[in-house]
Amino acid sequence: MQARFISAAVASAAFLFASTSAMAQGTAAAPTANPVVAKNVVLVHGLYADASSWSEVIPLLQKAGLHVTAVQNPLRSLADDAEATRRVLALQDGATVLVAHSYGGMVISEAGVDPKVSALVYVAARGPDAGEDYGALAAKFPAAPASAGLIKTPDGYAQLSEQAFLHDFAGDLDSVKARTLYAVQGQASQAIFAARTTQAAWKVKPSYYAVSTEDRTINPDFERFMAQRMHAQTIEVKGSHLALISHPQEIAALIEKAAGL
Repeated sequence: MQARFISAAVASAAFLFASTSAMAQGTAAAPTANPVVAKNVVLVHGLYADASSWSEVIPLLQKAGLHVTAVQNPLRSLADDAEATRRVLALQDGATVLVAHSYGGMVISEAGVDPKVSALVYVAARGPDAGEDYGALAAKFPAAPASAGLIKTPDGYAQLSEQAFLHDFAGDLDSVKARTLYAVQGQASQAIFAARTTQAAWKVKPSYYAVSTEDRTINPDFERFMAQRMHAQTIEVKGSHLALISHPQEIAALIEKAAGL
């Protein structure tokens, strides 16, 4: 495995500054370790993808005996995406691990307080506090290159340019796979970029985080900061923002750990 478990401490001065600021704001104590064995997994995708972005992880989880469902986010608003996730959670029979990639981290932070959710897994994902300005928090770290490739449409939606998607979002995938994913890229409402969660489920649920060390969409040090603030059990994967495609074994193993397998 190319993933390795890491300690919570990070040497980066920027990281330490941001961490200190967060602690000064009164971050909650770590939830206790997850004692529940879950048989269900619900997967939530990000802004520039659809549910097919989990296609490499899903068969590995199914092979492990887990019941897996991938949410198809409408990407019209954070509220709509959280509601789509809640509808899928309502269909689960028993304890469920709720997993997110990228922007999906906001969705599971909002919807993850559901009683059926036994643990949360963040894959290179956003992890804001309740009511927090995610953009302002991200601005404490050097900007990731993909942000320069955002194309906004006159009707209020946005997506990544082909260059940004292939080079920055999916930089470690072969060109055929990357172009296939580009073809199914979601168009996200620009309103989502200013959305704020009303819940921070990671404060009350056992959490796990996979940092992508070669990420050009979310700064890896920012990911480390969010993982530490969650008190998440954390792995680092030498992959792009789409480590769920390029390193599915490591991501699936982390999800299985969260499920108690």
